[in-house]
Amino acid sequence: MSALLRPALTALSVACLLSAASFASSGSAFAQAKQQAAPAQPAAPAQQAPALKQIALTDKQLDGVLAAQKDMDAITEKLPENTAPDQKVIAQLEDVAKKHGFASYDDYNTVVDNISLVIGGFDPATKKYVGPEAVIKAQIAEVQADKKMPAKDKKEALDELNQALKTPVPPIENKGNIDLVGKYYDKLVAALGDEDN
Repeated sequence: MSALLRPALTALSVACLLSAASFASSGSAFAQAKQQAAPAQPAAPAQQAPALKQIALTDKQLDGVLAAQKDMDAITEKLPENTAPDQKVIAQLEDVAKKHGFASYDDYNTVVDNISLVIGGFDPATKKYVGPEAVIKAQIAEVQADKKMPAKDKKEALDELNQALKTPVPPIENKGNIDLVGKYYDKLVAALGDEDN
């Protein structure tokens, strides 16, 4: 899984849960275009990621993300893992974002970051917003109760989940985003690749 690509949408799988914390704190929306989840990694003090720019989402923006995702995935799936995109790829991503109503690829990423911040707090079973901490705690309980998971995998998953629990996720400033993302929940999860959600 590429640490550079798509740290965030978040839920039943360990990677998805961890991505809620890492995506919300990373501000790295390019990552959103490629791969949904990456384990949360504490940022080194000198490399602190910029704060997530929270915005009030609109139906038009969510429709744009849904429409753009297939084109975005077609571009990013070709990228080698752990490699920064070159200028040609960035230009292609810019074109796709603009084609689907965004001012720029950065604008698209800001919307995806805000969607991911909200989705990270949805309980995948009930599709209700409970907050990322509650989702992670539920996943910890699920992993602990799993009798079939190998001990090594269980320890690794629990370590990652407990680290994600310690990673602060900014509170959602625009509470209306919760209802809006809830309205599009199934479509967003399917489009953004969070199949375990």
